[in-house]
Amino acid sequence: MAFDLKKGILITFEGPEGSGKSTHIRKLATYLRGKGRRVLVTREPGGTALAKSFRRILLETGDGLSPLAELLLYEADRAQHVAETLRPALRKGWTVLCDRYTDSTVAYQGYGRGLDVTTIRELNAVASGGLTPALTILLDVPAARGLKQAGRHKRGHDRLEKAGLAFHKRVRAGFLKLAANEPKRFRLVIQQPDARDTQKLIRRVIDKFL
Repeated sequence: MAFDLKKGILITFEGPEGSGKSTHIRKLATYLRGKGRRVLVTREPGGTALAKSFRRILLETGDGLSPLAELLLYEADRAQHVAETLRPALRKGWTVLCDRYTDSTVAYQGYGRGLDVTTIRELNAVASGGLTPALTILLDVPAARGLKQAGRHKRGHDRLEKAGLAFHKRVRAGFLKLAANEPKRFRLVIQQPDARDTQKLIRRVIDKFL
């Protein structure tokens, strides 16, 4: 079940590593607040106090995790995130900008890790309680360039970034396939050489949508 647009709106940002999601979400939040909107910025994993421990395991310390265990941790994180953060904000009429959501699980654990995509979709539906985004912005960047950019913006690479170029090429292909299959929900924004130009494209999409 999708949420009532009159009460709130969920906009998700997806994309390969190094696509600039976090940076552009922050800039967009400032832009929307300037227009008088109440905006909540959140992310998966880690969008609740409890989920911060999941994030550490998934991205930092969980080197021995099996693909299935990894998937189930992401779904546990999502269930808590939806219950504690997303639904309450949407009921209050907030515009919620979420850095990664169910599509990332399909792209990373499905196309990337090779787990069954149908099973992942079923688990996504259970964990999210059927809460679907009104709009998903896919920020696209070639895998090799994205990994290089991700490494420049932090100390070293996290677990997913260390998975190798072939893995990240599969993830990117997965995202593009998801966008092609749901053109009404997805908007593809190709990363530009100048981040300001990328942000302009994002704002153009958002202004038209809202």
